[in-house]
Amino acid sequence: MAPFRVALSADFRKADGSPLFPDFDLQPLIEAPGVEVLYLDPADSLRADQFADVDALILLTPRFTAESIHPNGRLAVVARFGVGYDNVAVDALTRAGIALVITPDGVRRPVAVSIIALMLALTGRLRIKDRLTREGPDGFNRRAQFMGYGLVGRTLGSLGIGNIGAEMFRLARPFDMAFIAHDPYASPEVARELGVELVELDEVFRRSDVLAVNCPLTADTRHLVNAPRLALMKRTAFVINTARGPIVDQKALTAVLQDERIAGAGLDVFELEPPPADDPLLRLDNVIVTPHALCWTDQCFAGNGAADVRAVLDVQHGRVPRGVVNRDVLDSEAFKRRLERLRAAYGG
Repeated sequence: MAPFRVALSADFRKADGSPLFPDFDLQPLIEAPGVEVLYLDPADSLRADQFADVDALILLTPRFTAESIHPNGRLAVVARFGVGYDNVAVDALTRAGIALVITPDGVRRPVAVSIIALMLALTGRLRIKDRLTREGPDGFNRRAQFMGYGLVGRTLGSLGIGNIGAEMFRLARPFDMAFIAHDPYASPEVARELGVELVELDEVFRRSDVLAVNCPLTADTRHLVNAPRLALMKRTAFVINTARGPIVDQKALTAVLQDERIAGAGLDVFELEPPPADDPLLRLDNVIVTPHALCWTDQCFAGNGAADVRAVLDVQHGRVPRGVVNRDVLDSEAFKRRLERLRAAYGG
């Protein structure tokens, strides 16, 4: 019997072949009967020939396009290490009968904690106060010029109350803030349980003292945060984006920050990643920036890894994994045949 071959994208290991993320425990996969683990060669965009004899892919940052799909029909699942999948051609996977899975349980708490960290750092003016302290007595004596913003009674708004947005509101309960959100797909029952008032899109911009972006990047959400909507915000308001950079029109955001038409922003994601060193956004004192890695912790990577390993092993044994994004694939005859073949080979 041919082994069940699981490929990992090259960015999971260093140039010398050692693991880049040691908290991602591959042992359950390596020790699983019938499984063979391999690493792909480095590539920004994966090639079809890399998957001629691969059953499953665990993917970090390379692009998986329609051209990445090998015509032999062996690949059964692409397991993204995280929840974003804008680097994956989802429709092409569905047409080919390949499941795409993500790891919502692994990132829910770490990303929500990242949002809270940025909120506290921004409202406490942590970046400026850190710089003042490092300037010695002259900076220390200017501290009264940089008063922070209290959170009690302020309004925390969210674009989206899905997996991460809901967790953000749960974590923010002790701050005694008002909660509002815009989410056309939100369950009113879930919103009530969270204490969140569902409002129209423009209203969430007008009323929020802190506005967090917690929606996926789609054709509809690209530049959802744009110049007209930023113009609705209070001068004392903050914007936080830990989702995907292109949801925010970065030029428009830079302009309102330069003119101090809002108080500040916390960004873990950018329209272009990495941003160029001369990007004017990076020179602003009212912005805190992190390199699309604020949620990267030992626990986050352990959780993501464990979820992907479970999903891959489920597919090996012919079971439908958790976290399938392209749910239509479950009705695909090609996907069903793959699961039946694997179930017969490895047992369910």
